[in-house]
Amino acid sequence: MNRNLQIFTNGFIKENPLLVLNIGLCSSLGVTTSIFNGLGMGVGMMFVLVMSEIVISIFRKLIPSAIRLPVFIIIIAAFTTIVQLVLQAYVSSLYDALGVFLPLIVVNCIIMGRVEAFASKNKVGSSILDALGMGIGYTLVLVLISLIRELFGGGTLFAGTVLKIEVIPEAYRIGILNSAPGGFIVFGLLAAIVQFSKNLIAEKSKKNEKQILKMENKE
Repeated sequence: MNRNLQIFTNGFIKENPLLVLNIGLCSSLGVTTSIFNGLGMGVGMMFVLVMSEIVISIFRKLIPSAIRLPVFIIIIAAFTTIVQLVLQAYVSSLYDALGVFLPLIVVNCIIMGRVEAFASKNKVGSSILDALGMGIGYTLVLVLISLIRELFGGGTLFAGTVLKIEVIPEAYRIGILNSAPGGFIVFGLLAAIVQFSKNLIAEKSKKNEKQILKMENKE
């Protein structure tokens, strides 16, 4: 596989920050009660991640190793503040819904982990691909968790927007999905599905390798 494509797609499944690496879980459980919240958090985090990786990659050779972590935090905090101010000014309902989880982007393990492990060691182009891949993977999982929790827990779709639709009557809703334990349940089920899929793929690849070796031995 082309290296750039591999860097970009790593965050989708293979190294998905939530379902595989299990980092940045607070936001995935705290804000995913509606698709609107999950998408907003994902896009905001992706913006901070992309911009932080770009800046840190550009100046990676100029940042002294002894103070690199404080510098990283300052850069991440600057872009997080931009996201906060934009949402507060133009999407106040989303700003209120995300609450404390919005400023906590500064210490999100996904961002700190990628700028330290990748952006500080690679060129700008690769860093952008890495940030986009990780950001998209993170956002997709947030939206999926939000979809399940909002649909089956709240019985609606697109709550918090003018497109709100009531799908499931109140009597048939699974109320626990609106609570923190419900977030853990949905996340656990998705993580189990991903792990099961990875195991199946690994078993198939082993079988293929064994068949190839048998054919080579016969020859």
